[in-house]
Amino acid sequence: MKMQEKRIHWKRYGITFLCLMLLLVSLVGCTAKQSDTLADGTYLVDVRLEGGSGKASVASPTEITVKNGKITATIIWSSSHYDYMLVDGEKYENEAEDGKGSTFTIPVKDIDEPLDVVGDTTAMSTPHEIDYTLKFSFPANVSFNELNSEGRMDLSYA
Repeated sequence: MKMQEKRIHWKRYGITFLCLMLLLVSLVGCTAKQSDTLADGTYLVDVRLEGGSGKASVASPTEITVKNGKITATIIWSSSHYDYMLVDGEKYENEAEDGKGSTFTIPVKDIDEPLDVVGDTTAMSTPHEIDYTLKFSFPANVSFNELNSEGRMDLSYA
């Protein structure tokens, strides 16, 4: 009887150990960042703007480009009155033609993390630098596995 009890005892421990290992493996797999595995290419991601007065917005989804491990995002503002943006103290000028909106290509260190930026608007009597935060995410209808297997999204279908 004692031998049978020991077997049952070890079976329970074995099953518990396997369950814990499976849980650990699944949690470690979930912590990998999307930006760590993006191949060079062009992607569409959702972007949400926080901060400011709430009057301005940015186009979403927006285009990001990954090249040699560096990520840039093309930010298109709803207002044509933004003349520059500051990202990590670096100044980026408006790329759009006069009166054609406000478009900036800015670096993104980690697409999984919020990005603090400053937008300078000339819409008021004097220019004002306004603090914003950009939050990026992949669209819900796009599977990250699709991005990995193809290495890129074809933006001609977007």
